Amino acid sequence: MVTAVPLGCDEKQRPGGGYNGASATEGLPVYQPQVPADVVWPPTDLWSDEPPMESDWHRKQMQLLIDALESQWHDRQDFYCSGNLTVYYSLTQCKSEDFRGPDFFVVLGCERRERRSWTVWEEGGRLPNVIVEILSDSTAEIDRGLKKQIYQDVLRVPEYFWFDPQSGELCGFHLIEGRYEPLEANEQGWLWSAQLGLYFGVEAGRLRLISGEGAVIPTPAERAQQERERAEAAERQAQAESLRAEQEKQRAEQAEAQAQRLAERLRALGIDPQT
Repeated sequence: MVTAVPLGCDEKQRPGGGYNGASATEGLPVYQPQVPADVVWPPTDLWSDEPPMESDWHRKQMQLLIDALESQWHDRQDFYCSGNLTVYYSLTQCKSEDFRGPDFFVVLGCERRERRSWTVWEEGGRLPNVIVEILSDSTAEIDRGLKKQIYQDVLRVPEYFWFDPQSGELCGFHLIEGRYEPLEANEQGWLWSAQLGLYFGVEAGRLRLISGEGAVIPTPAERAQQERERAEAAERQAQAESLRAEQEKQRAEQAEAQAQRLAERLRALGIDPQT
């Protein structure tokens, strides 16, 4: 088994930091294996070998995080995020580990493009910066135990989170001197990801990405729905203002007609309405 060695992960970053150009790649974990002379490299176009999602809910939750981050970083080309996709990191075997690929993971400092799997030796040694696992009855023990150990000791993932949709439990850890230390939640129960410059938080029973200002990051579908709702609200307001203007016009015309009738009666009585 090959061990990945991290290079100076910045564990002191706090809200307000985040991505700022070239510094986004600082502290990324780098794959630095000791390669025996007789190693035969496996192919570099490996397909993902992950089982289907346990439920439709898990699939939607995973896609929710992917869509939200890709939408939030639509103008960036230096990251990759996916879910339920195999991460290959063994130099000698394609499928040497008996754990599933992460439910959601993000790699920084790489080319943004589609992939069949994440094959570390084909990606310049890049390993995930952030991993999220969605717990279930069949995976919770592994996610809290074996996977946490692998992500800490082997892959050296700077940040690891898990979310239990049944209990609402959200836990997060960041790597400090080779050991995972728990992240402290804020008053809302959100956990700050220094790697992403965003919070993870539970909103309406779903794990969501949240901006440093406290706004839930929408998916493209949600953003489109918000735009439709804003457009509909603006149209309703314009219609209401048009109706008010028409009513004001009608009241003004009625007042003018009443004033004219009064003036005619006064003149009929021999009274000058101007006096």
